[in-house]
Amino acid sequence: MLYHAYELQRAWLTGASAWASIGAEMLANPRNPLAYNGMGPIAASALEVFAHATQPRGKPAFGIERVTVGGTAHRVTEAIAYNKPFGDLRRFTRDGLPADAPRVLIVAPMSGHYATLLRGTVARMVENADVYITDWADAKMVPLSEGRFDLDDYIDYLIEFLEFIGPGAHVIAVCQPSVPALAATAVMNAARHPARPATLTMMGGPIDTRCSPTSVNDLAMDRPIAWFRQNVIATVPMQYPGGGRRVYPGFLQLAGFMSMNLGNHMLSHYEMFKHLTVGDEASAEATKAFYDEYRSVCDMSAEFYLQTVEEVFQKHSLPGGTFVHRGAPVDLGAITDTAILAVEGERDDISGIGQTRAALDLATGLAKAKKQYLLAEGAGHYGIFNGRRWRDSIAPVVEQFIARHAARTLRAAA
Repeated sequence: MLYHAYELQRAWLTGASAWASIGAEMLANPRNPLAYNGMGPIAASALEVFAHATQPRGKPAFGIERVTVGGTAHRVTEAIAYNKPFGDLRRFTRDGLPADAPRVLIVAPMSGHYATLLRGTVARMVENADVYITDWADAKMVPLSEGRFDLDDYIDYLIEFLEFIGPGAHVIAVCQPSVPALAATAVMNAARHPARPATLTMMGGPIDTRCSPTSVNDLAMDRPIAWFRQNVIATVPMQYPGGGRRVYPGFLQLAGFMSMNLGNHMLSHYEMFKHLTVGDEASAEATKAFYDEYRSVCDMSAEFYLQTVEEVFQKHSLPGGTFVHRGAPVDLGAITDTAILAVEGERDDISGIGQTRAALDLATGLAKAKKQYLLAEGAGHYGIFNGRRWRDSIAPVVEQFIARHAARTLRAAA
C-alpha cells in the first residue's frame, strides 16, 4: 500500500504543479497588469517555486558535450559500452585523448540517486582519462524475470565490468560502493585475476562505520533489520516493468535525506523565491539545477539494500573479517597488487572521518608505498566528488596517484 499511496500523491502533485506553472506564467506575462504590481511578482515567484518542487522527474542526462583542457575545447563522446539487466557500463571519451591515457572505472552509488549525480566527477576525469561509469538501473524498471540483485551480484558486476575494460584499469568508488569495490578488489587479488585493478580510490566510503559514526550510521544501528524489512520495503505497482519486485523506493531514500537537513533545504527554496522576486534568474536556475538532480531518484532491490544495511552498518562484516562473497570469506589481506587511495571530507556528515581510511589498515598485505590518504579540508560529502574542491584540489591528487602506480604496474609487467 505504501507505493500505491505514493503514486496517488504523485498524481495529485503533478496536476498541482502544472496548474502552478500556468499560474506563474500568467502572472509574470508582460501583458498582464498584475505583473507590474507588488503582489504579482511575489505570487508568480511563489507559484514557480511550488511548481518546481512538485513536478515529476525522470532519469537525468549526463549532458557532458565538451571539456576544456589547456584552454582548448574538446568534444566528449558518450556511449553504452556494456549492457546488463541491473546496470550498464557507460563510457566517456574526448577528442584528442592520448592513446596511453589511463582507463578509469567510476563506481557510482546504488543508493537512490542515478549515476548522473557524479556528472562533475566524470567531467573532470574525462579531461585526462578514458572514463567508464556504472550506470545502475532503476529497480522498478527491471522485470522480475531478470531475477534478484544483491550484494554478491553487485561485486560480480564490478568484476565483469573490469574484465571488459581489461588489465591495468583504475577504480574510483564514490561513497557506498567503496565496500563492494574493496571486496571485489580483494577477490580479484586473491585469484591473481589478470583484470585486477592497478589502483582503487575510495571517496567517503563506509568501510568501517564504527569510526566517527554519523546520523546515518546511528539510524541503521538503532533498529533491527526486521524493522527495515517491514517499514521501508515496498512492492512495485504492476504498471511498471518491474511490477511485483520488492524494492527500497527512491522516494523514501529522498525523504530520509531531505529530513536530515530540512532546515537547509527550506532555506534554499526561500532563497530561490527571493532571487525570482528580484529577477535574479541565474541564481534561481542554479538552485533549480541542483534540485533537479537531487530529487531525481530511483528504486533499489530489497535484497541489496537489506544486505548493505546488515553487513555494512550493523555487523561491520568487512572490517570484522566476516564478509563473504558467494559463500567464500573475503580476505582483505590478499590485496597485494592494487594501490589504495582513501579520500575523506573534513565536514562529511554521511561518512565520518576514519571510515574510509580504515581500509588502509585492513589491507595488511599491501606495501606502505602503495597506500595513500587524503583529508579534503572544508569538504562535505558531496564536495569530495563535485564542485570546486573536487576539481581543483582532490582530482589532481587522484590523477597523480593513478599515474604513479600505473607506471609501477607497467614496469612490473615488463
